[in-house]
Amino acid sequence: MTIKKRPAGPALISLSNVQKHYGDYHALRGITLEIGQGEFFSLLGPSGCGKTTLLRTIAGFEDYDSGTVMISERDMRGVPANKRPTNMVFQSYAIFPHLTVLENVAFGLRKSPMSKAEKRAAAEAALEMVGLKGYGHRAAHALSGGQRQRVALARALVLKPKVLLLDEPLSALDRKMREQMQVELIKLQREVGITFILVTHDQEEALVMSDRIAVMFEGEIAQCDDPEVLYRRPKSKRVADFIGVMNFLPATCREEGGKRLVSVAGLGEAEVAADQSPEGFPQGAGSVGFRPETLTLLYEGQVASHREAPAVIEEVVYYGDMTYYDVRFEGVDKTVRISMRNIFGRDVLDVGATVRVSWSPGALVVFKEGS
Repeated sequence: MTIKKRPAGPALISLSNVQKHYGDYHALRGITLEIGQGEFFSLLGPSGCGKTTLLRTIAGFEDYDSGTVMISERDMRGVPANKRPTNMVFQSYAIFPHLTVLENVAFGLRKSPMSKAEKRAAAEAALEMVGLKGYGHRAAHALSGGQRQRVALARALVLKPKVLLLDEPLSALDRKMREQMQVELIKLQREVGITFILVTHDQEEALVMSDRIAVMFEGEIAQCDDPEVLYRRPKSKRVADFIGVMNFLPATCREEGGKRLVSVAGLGEAEVAADQSPEGFPQGAGSVGFRPETLTLLYEGQVASHREAPAVIEEVVYYGDMTYYDVRFEGVDKTVRISMRNIFGRDVLDVGATVRVSWSPGALVVFKEGS
């Protein structure tokens, strides 16, 4: 699935050197970040990295020790959650089982000066927005997981916030429903035009849904970029290893005659461009990373489009549309994963087969030793 990303508007949220401690634990370590008007932004990282703490700090559910949180150019220090132009959809959805769907959605309007008829109309409009037109009379406890998630979205959107905060809202859904809701959330965000901030530990979900992604480790932002840059040009081995699948091989790096040359174990020597070493080009020992889909197994009669290296297949994993091969190059003590799409007439190869592997120098990302 490819959905064209759009540039964000001017900064709606600005964070500057935000620090947060829980006793001796340093949860947020100097977070500085800008999130644009109308942007679908994701905070991605493993459990305990600080992404939910950061989301709750923006929402006003968590205080912070120092730094600045600005929303719409207003300092949020001391502003309670219910006074901020934000609303949150929680992982648990927090649906009231004793209320109808319409009553759940209208709950946030209970203190609004709107008339009863206006509240009902607003709640019905929010339900229509999330694809639940006509569901207002139903009992909330009788809904499916996907429908409950939509009710939670409608309840948040009925208040017309400037920022919708999503704390792993799809984690309780099965894979098929989750993929469907990912697309629907993207469309919804574009229709309503407000800023969405998503917390997730699912790399694929972040890549599919986001205009930009901040990858977090141990309370810090390791890299903040659009999905394609994160995937193709990660700035460190840690980011590369976290986003999707990345193969790594040791390499020796040197500059000669104005060229950046890498000698890669099992593959050979190649020249790389400046943007292929985002940390700076190392001298001497380093490593290279490359994605499984950038390698191709050559069948009989096929000619390599770039470079070629011999290998032996050590494992085959068949997924129907794709087959994953773990191969070992000569003189290398670790396997490399290759993904091949299963097209009609292409045989699935066996373990133990000797193969030719086509690879392109342009697919390599060069890292410093120990990065």
